Amino acid sequence: MAELWIGPRRYATKKARQEAVQDILGRYGLGQVVDQEQDDLLLRDLLNMHPDAAEKSGPGVDYFRVIATPRGHHKGPEAVLVNGDKVAFSYQKCLQAPTHRQRVLDAMRTEVQPQVNSYFESRNAANTLISDETGQPLASNDAHVSYFRGPRFHDIAVQFVEEADGWDAVDLTAETARGLALFTDRALAERWHAHHRERAVLGLLSSKENLRRPRV
Repeated sequence: MAELWIGPRRYATKKARQEAVQDILGRYGLGQVVDQEQDDLLLRDLLNMHPDAAEKSGPGVDYFRVIATPRGHHKGPEAVLVNGDKVAFSYQKCLQAPTHRQRVLDAMRTEVQPQVNSYFESRNAANTLISDETGQPLASNDAHVSYFRGPRFHDIAVQFVEEADGWDAVDLTAETARGLALFTDRALAERWHAHHRERAVLGLLSSKENLRRPRV
């Protein structure tokens, strides 16, 4: 049976996963801010599953509200961005099977995870686990590697794929574990590793600071 997820949360059935979202929407009145931490975290992971996640999250999500859907018959989520823009999104679209484009983006993130891990390890070894935004010290379990000082991961990845003749030109291995599909063409993978290494400007943020940044 295929595994069903919202971020790190695993569900036995599609119905159970959908009900987890509906339960959140049911706990809040129309116009009410989603102020419970676990509810907020789930909606952030949910939005990251949207086919247009990069466009929806823009400069980063500040918080979520519950609003009426366009026809007014149901409740739906709305992301309030850090620049004040309000963006409604369909949770049903978020729960659909990922497109090939989404799967490629996930694989690209998996491919460069060793680079991200190495950056964190180098900062830890140098005793520089501080927020690059506020200068405050960070605990090792509260330090998140972020792209906030340079181009977003999404933009770095899209540039590479466009130069590699498009999304359909990237073939992936089967997903033997959640999010662990890789490039079948290892020469193309090495080109992606180099592209990311040359363009990624990494930094450290606390978990709360990181949550306000784009997650795609």
